[in-house]
Amino acid sequence: MTIDLPKGRAPSIRDVARLAGVSHQTVSRVLNDHPSIRESTKAKVLQVMEDLQYRPNRAARALSRGRSRTIGLLSAESAYGPASSIAAIQDAAQEAGYYVNTANLTTVDTESIEAALEHLMNQSVEGIVVIAPQVRVFDALEQLSIDVPFVTLQSTGRLDNSLSVDQMTGARQATRHLIDLGHRSIYHLAGPQDWIEAEARMRGFLDEMWEMDVPTMAPILGDWTADFGYRAGRELLRRRDFTAIFASNDQMALGFMHACREEGLDLPRDMSIVGYDDIPEAAHFWPPLTTVRQDFAELGRRCIALLLSNLNGGVPIERSDPIVPELIVRGSTAPPAF
Repeated sequence: MTIDLPKGRAPSIRDVARLAGVSHQTVSRVLNDHPSIRESTKAKVLQVMEDLQYRPNRAARALSRGRSRTIGLLSAESAYGPASSIAAIQDAAQEAGYYVNTANLTTVDTESIEAALEHLMNQSVEGIVVIAPQVRVFDALEQLSIDVPFVTLQSTGRLDNSLSVDQMTGARQATRHLIDLGHRSIYHLAGPQDWIEAEARMRGFLDEMWEMDVPTMAPILGDWTADFGYRAGRELLRRRDFTAIFASNDQMALGFMHACREEGLDLPRDMSIVGYDDIPEAAHFWPPLTTVRQDFAELGRRCIALLLSNLNGGVPIERSDPIVPELIVRGSTAPPAF
């Protein structure tokens, strides 16, 4: 087929109609999968669209259908956990035939959150997913009126329409692993204050230490970075009154391992370390890092299923139990050398 279009102009629906020998209304019906269109006509129109590399205007189609097929994603921070949750949600939404528009929060005050929500609503989103792991974000959400169905990913249980990973259980698994190996002097490098996941992991650590009747040393509040893990390691290793570390994420564990290496310690003979998240690089640390793995793909699937059940008027899906993470034992932990 010979296709002559003015240079620099994208093909339009009328170009498709002209070359397919049909009306532009027929092309529109093909785009909307209308049942009245004959298969032969549909096949001819689709072939012309492919030849022209025609891409229909999504916004126009949304207006004609009364549905945008778009989900809004409100996100704050870029730590591994939230970033992986975003990727999982985007994949699950795409499988369900939805697009995702993201609004990133640089600050998490009420005014910024309200502006981000308004931005998403102006994109005609049908529903919203909130991935903002700080407590103050949910304080703000409780004060705002959101006019479309929404789902939150968090661990407080304060909002009914929420999904989460059981961070406390993951932290208890990591702590129990160290205790079972024989460690009795364990420090916890915690995440930042106000982060829901950091608080849950710290509570899990403290609960497991208390339940196992192991003396507890005050957790050290960090900032998720490898730099902090390194600095904390340099400071703690001056006194060496412990044999194991449970870090609230893998990056801080990596920084702590760096400090141990500089001190000439052999890992795990002289020091055991457990991280959290199982980032892709964790298996390639030296030694490979024992850590806690979260199933972000399942979290994304559940999130979209819950949201779409509200959007499409189906039977409401009850809030499911938190997803239980998995302890991944590698080479960074061993019994203490007494």
